[in-house]
Amino acid sequence: MDDGGPKAPKVFAVLALALIASVLALAFMGTQVSKILSTVGASVGDGGAPVTGNVVGEPQQPDAGGEPNSADAGGDPGDVAGDVPLSVLSRPDLLVIKTGTLSLQVAAIDPALGAAGDIVGSLGGYAAGSDRTGDPDRPHATVTYRIPAAGWESAFNRLRGLAQEVLAEHSSTDDVTAQVVDLGARITNLQATERALQAIMDRASVIKDVLSVQSELTKVRGQIEELSAKKAHLEEQAAYSTLEVTFSLKPPNPVKVEQAGFDPGAEADRASATLVGIGQDAAVVGIWFGIVWLPILVVLGIVGGIGYVIARRVRRHGSIEGDGGTPLASASS
Repeated sequence: MDDGGPKAPKVFAVLALALIASVLALAFMGTQVSKILSTVGASVGDGGAPVTGNVVGEPQQPDAGGEPNSADAGGDPGDVAGDVPLSVLSRPDLLVIKTGTLSLQVAAIDPALGAAGDIVGSLGGYAAGSDRTGDPDRPHATVTYRIPAAGWESAFNRLRGLAQEVLAEHSSTDDVTAQVVDLGARITNLQATERALQAIMDRASVIKDVLSVQSELTKVRGQIEELSAKKAHLEEQAAYSTLEVTFSLKPPNPVKVEQAGFDPGAEADRASATLVGIGQDAAVVGIWFGIVWLPILVVLGIVGGIGYVIARRVRRHGSIEGDGGTPLASASS
């Protein structure tokens, strides 16, 4: 019983030291999480130190080949976070997006379309869309071609050769090399951040820390996917140039059109039809006048004549009475 007394303070001292060590370890992990989260989404060259593949103080993690990461081994400070140095992202050649339009006047639409398709197909391109409008005498066809960048000049010149006359042409370029390089650097940085957050996630034991790191992992993964899609789109646009070609026929000569449209026989037929129409209109008027208006006029004439006679007799009778009432026979004798 005497030996058990002195051992109790030692046990309490060991437990206290273990508790203090746990608190310090959790505080250290929280500090590292804050440092990593402060660099999420930053591109290389923003002025801050690049995020390395491992947290400060952690042992180096070997890559798939068994070699430690150069960024973790204290290599060149110009290296991008992770395994890819900046020299890999240097531009070996320009990434240029080329676009153009051609308006060609051809002898026939269908043969020109077939020849243009053969030219573009021989260069590794394809038709991305087409549209055909206009009446049968004046058709128009517009085709959008995607052409490999290496064959752009050849396609442009060979398509021009199909035309009887080039009505219009336009081409433009947009250098996107710097944008692609910047997107690649940002993606690499975010991928390094993702690996570091995943390493912290694997060792985290507090639910609050797990949830916080998981939220940041989801955000970083979304940014990586968004930037990767933009980078892939720019690279695809630079790899295949866009050329819109419009095919049309030469307009006919106006004099020939007028000559072709003149037909004496047809004009005589139209004149005869007009004369017949006038005669028919006159006959219609005569029929309506004889059947409808003539009887009405006759009746009106009779009524008017009777009224005129009555009115005349009334005036004569009134004038006789105005002479003093002398009878007509006395006046005459």
